[in-house]
Amino acid sequence: MDLPVERWEAYARRKWASLEPCLQQQLSLAVPLGDTFLLCLPLLQPADEEFLHRLAAPNWVGKDPRAALFYKEEGNKRFQKKEYTAALMLYSKAVSHNSPEMSLCYANRSAALFHLGHFEDCLEDIDRAQAKGYPNRLQPKILLRKTECLLLLGRLQEAAGVISKVESKIAMDQSLTSTTRQILLRKISQLKVKAHEKESSPVSVLEALSKTQKDLEFWEENGKISSAFSSVSLNFNSCRGRHLVATKDILPGENLVKEEAFVSVLSPGKSLLLQDSAETTWDTRVTNGDLHCHRCLKQLLASVPCGGCSYAKYCSKKCAQLAWEHYHSTECPLGALLLTLGVFSHVALRTVLVAGFAEVSSLVKQFHEDDKELHKAEARGKSRDETRDSTAGMEGLSEKAEPLIPGCEDDGQYRGSYQAVFNLLTHAEKHSPEHKFLCSLSIVAICKKLREADLTILSQGSCESQSKLKAHMKMSAELSPELKILGEAMLRHMLQLHCNAQAVTAIRESESGDSIVADSEQVRLATALFPVTSLLNHSCDPNTSVTFRGTAVTVRASQPIPRGQEIVHCYDQAVELLMRCRVDAENFLSAEHMLVGEIEDHLAQGYATLGKWQEAARHLRCSIQIVEAHHGPSSVETGHELFKLAQILFNGFAVSEALCTIQRAETVLSVHCGPQNAQVQELQEMRACLLELPRSLLHRVE
Repeated sequence: MDLPVERWEAYARRKWASLEPCLQQQLSLAVPLGDTFLLCLPLLQPADEEFLHRLAAPNWVGKDPRAALFYKEEGNKRFQKKEYTAALMLYSKAVSHNSPEMSLCYANRSAALFHLGHFEDCLEDIDRAQAKGYPNRLQPKILLRKTECLLLLGRLQEAAGVISKVESKIAMDQSLTSTTRQILLRKISQLKVKAHEKESSPVSVLEALSKTQKDLEFWEENGKISSAFSSVSLNFNSCRGRHLVATKDILPGENLVKEEAFVSVLSPGKSLLLQDSAETTWDTRVTNGDLHCHRCLKQLLASVPCGGCSYAKYCSKKCAQLAWEHYHSTECPLGALLLTLGVFSHVALRTVLVAGFAEVSSLVKQFHEDDKELHKAEARGKSRDETRDSTAGMEGLSEKAEPLIPGCEDDGQYRGSYQAVFNLLTHAEKHSPEHKFLCSLSIVAICKKLREADLTILSQGSCESQSKLKAHMKMSAELSPELKILGEAMLRHMLQLHCNAQAVTAIRESESGDSIVADSEQVRLATALFPVTSLLNHSCDPNTSVTFRGTAVTVRASQPIPRGQEIVHCYDQAVELLMRCRVDAENFLSAEHMLVGEIEDHLAQGYATLGKWQEAARHLRCSIQIVEAHHGPSSVETGHELFKLAQILFNGFAVSEALCTIQRAETVLSVHCGPQNAQVQELQEMRACLLELPRSLLHRVE
């Protein structure tokens, strides 16, 4: 949900239609975004704020002890059915709410983690349970689980210490029945045997070292563009604007850019609360907000909840602390409003919070000064382009000095800084007046909420000046000059996102039950701003492929790129979807309809579950033909389908065809995802296994 909820969009459209024509014209002609923001500032009336408040109510993200109890009990039901993954998600929802039984929630979650084989996370939850006051009578049980985790991780000395502690507790606890005491002592005896076996066969760290070495990649640094490889350069002209060009012949699969997001916001998915639900019923569905860290996007197992809200969850205390320090302390009380106004509004706010007021203020003021110079030049009859060229060229007096490319630092380097983000194009003139009005009204609503908050972002100068500023903000009905600056910057960023935002995606494997063949889909995790990656212009025939790992993006060449050719990327998924809808309408359920491909894919899954490998392969080949027709034979979508076919042929013992399919799938996926991709690694393992078979079987076809 990038844009605000539909009811707020519709409300803003009606409000726009009710404005006086002269005011509409003013807003339509207001070229500087600061003017647009200031014109919209008085238009958000108390009645509008009340309507928005009612819209945001179902997205309430506060903490409720009743919810914690509900989720814990639901988790217990799933745990008893041995549905450990579902139980884990429900226990995580429970710990997001304050509850007197928080220690039990953590302990129960540690049990689910143990059964799923996540022993490090299990240990962390055991420590959390004990820190929250886990009952003394239950200590032996949880300490035995801790011992088993330590043994499985090869931490023998720690395990021995915990065993001694358990024995001491059992000896001192007179409340234990003789049966319980015998069960615990028998368990301790079994763990001691395991410990002895582990001592004779210590855990090797060579595998971990090998994996670390594989993750290291040769990096030939670009001297002018941060996060880019030396094979690309930054160019600028009036036709293409800023763009990247190959400085040498580039092969498919070569890395071009590896960049951390300047800012990213997790896409929330469905509302956490069921609309029109009974007072004691809460939503048990799992969304992105439950599955991924809200800061680094790492997949969550044992989430660390925010101390102030039930929505934000993190993979570690460190991520939670960094998020709180950099932006979440301001966002936390605005959670329901931000979920209502959409991800673009949220990204706009987080961008200024991460940058800090000093940096934002400096660039906004510099922009105003530059704009005044442009107006003066126009009054003298000089075009804006000519003025920009002349002012940019003032950096040096030499005739050879080149104009500074927008977004570059004074030394000519393009870094992934806030300056680069600020200079991304808004294309404000291409947005409809109604859309700019919607964005402006949404940002005004955020600023009015920020007026009520204790803003650390504005903390500059002495303590006395800070307290005076905060007192003025709380007493005044008007926005402070500081908030007006932030509002203008946020509006700028919200408009930038329509042509510069990256949808951070991941391949998520769905629960396949007893199926041997993995079923996977590409899902959208977050919306992010990557200043360097945003330099890639859009093309319907791109020569790059983009993959994500957490908040980092890797741009690779998807085809040969000769020296001097522009490096381009396909941004516009919306255009692709519209084209598909048009084709669907004209060619409903034709042989190449994507829905037919999905049906064939599901049939392949069904036959694979039954062990009918030939039938499964036949249906999957049909699916691959349709995917190739829509996305191309070298696309990442085709690569994922080929991976499924390789699994089917491997399990069906169709050796010769399996080897050919493995080779093709590995070639395609390596280009798009890199050699360390999990599917690429699995393909290599399948090939190695097949090649170990006797020579007489290598040409066998099922």
